[in-house]
Amino acid sequence: MYNERLIFKTSTNDEVYYLKDSIFIKFNHKRNCISNSVLNGGIQDNLEFVFNHHLSQENINYLENHDLMDYLVKLCKDFKFNPQKSSGLVTLALMKNLSIVSKRYKQIEVTAITTAGVRVNAVCAGDDAGFYEENGMFKPGTINTILLINSRLDDNVMAEAFMVASEAKSVALNNLKIPSQFSNNFATGTGTDGLIIASDLESPNIITNAGKHSKLGEVIAKSIIESIHVAIKKQVWITPHSQSNVLVLLNRYKLDINQFYDSLNQDKHDFILQLKIDSKIPENIAITSSILNLIDDVEKGIIKKEVACDLSNGLLAYCKGDTVNSLLSFWIKKFLD
Repeated sequence: MYNERLIFKTSTNDEVYYLKDSIFIKFNHKRNCISNSVLNGGIQDNLEFVFNHHLSQENINYLENHDLMDYLVKLCKDFKFNPQKSSGLVTLALMKNLSIVSKRYKQIEVTAITTAGVRVNAVCAGDDAGFYEENGMFKPGTINTILLINSRLDDNVMAEAFMVASEAKSVALNNLKIPSQFSNNFATGTGTDGLIIASDLESPNIITNAGKHSKLGEVIAKSIIESIHVAIKKQVWITPHSQSNVLVLLNRYKLDINQFYDSLNQDKHDFILQLKIDSKIPENIAITSSILNLIDDVEKGIIKKEVACDLSNGLLAYCKGDTVNSLLSFWIKKFLD
């Protein structure tokens, strides 16, 4: 192999290595896995290695003329892995921005190993599709997680764990109010996420339920949520603090901002300078969040538009500064009048 560097070891001695733009896990116990990888995806019980691989521009250029399966097989051979006993994910996120989070409860240990980028590919389930597939299509994943569980799970429980982990990813994005890039909704993931879950077939601790009522389900979800938060912070610098801004919150309901500036009766430069200050005032952030929630409820048919409009206009009186008041008035007129 190349000059791999050991960066983490689980309680069951599975080894996590950094290796030439990749993170790979060497299993030292017999594992069963479930994944959506194109290389030995689905449910497998003979894997020796799983990995997460950063796609450089050179590799992306290579993939324009090659199948992803062929690429992953070639990658395994380059790294001296057996392609028939390996499975992996690909991403544009950098491996240096990896997050590793382990959580325990009594005999249960769960380790989530995540890379995440959500700037351009975040999407909500149910948004209009970006493509229709008949003959195969490739796009690199952006939230990739490898989840290692120290207990034994049968196939049906593995599927349940996969479901809980996917739901936890949506919670992580919702906590940060990550917007979909394809609608006014909050993102539930990206369009090309990857997930590998491995349980320990040699463990004497056999768990028969990974649902949200079970302790295993709780530990899975908490490890996923924390690891995604850390990975997003490292990769794209999105945190609760960075999201606490009027302009960031308004970006979810997209408008042509030039229309707003064209209607201003004051100097645009001075307005923007003041808006940068006013957009960080806590009261203005709270008012903006409240108005957007009212718009959301109108979109979902929960409340009537005229009720939301009256309440939103009433909230404007509490704005600190005229800039945010003017901006929110524009949003209200567009979505609630």
